[in-house]
Amino acid sequence: MMTRTPSRQRPPVRPKRFRITLTDMLWALIGLMLTIGGTLLRATIAGAPWAWTPQAVPLHFLGTSYQIGAVLLIGCLGGKNAAVMSQIAYLALGLAGFPVFSQGGGIQYMSSPGFGYLLGFVPAAWICGYLAFRVPPRLESLAFSGLCGVVVIHAIGILYLIFGSIFRWINFGEQSLWQAFLSYSVNLLPGQMAVTCSVAVLAFVLRRVMFY
Repeated sequence: MMTRTPSRQRPPVRPKRFRITLTDMLWALIGLMLTIGGTLLRATIAGAPWAWTPQAVPLHFLGTSYQIGAVLLIGCLGGKNAAVMSQIAYLALGLAGFPVFSQGGGIQYMSSPGFGYLLGFVPAAWICGYLAFRVPPRLESLAFSGLCGVVVIHAIGILYLIFGSIFRWINFGEQSLWQAFLSYSVNLLPGQMAVTCSVAVLAFVLRRVMFY
């Protein structure tokens, strides 16, 4: 008489826990410092080589700062957890009154037309960090990660402008909604795309050097 051997039951799959490592915290601190520093630095590009002189190299302002570049860079280097923590800390410092935003800080900054773009840093950092580590580092994949981050920032910023205009919590001053859209999105976007390309190249080189 044949007997059945009891089938082995697979152990239940445990859901992955959200873990923050010491490395994440270190990258988050670096990201916070980069974002604060990038807010203060104007993004520039060198002029054509034939315009260089022994005394100086002409620089052209791109119309934006390195602030968004810092958000994307920490996502491409530190991953989604570190990038999100760095931007939450950045927003917390600014809203607490520390002058880390481009026009100061404080809770009243929430009525600024540009605050929605700052809010967009948090999901943009997560998206960029998530996509940057989905595949081995390649220049095109890192550029795509940064591009997605920029799209998220502007999408949230524009929605904040629209709802702030409807419910009147944004102080536009003498600007209209359309003028604010031009000032914070259209006029800044070309320079931000150039910064994003630079971030992709820098992140690619650094990840090659650091072997990850």
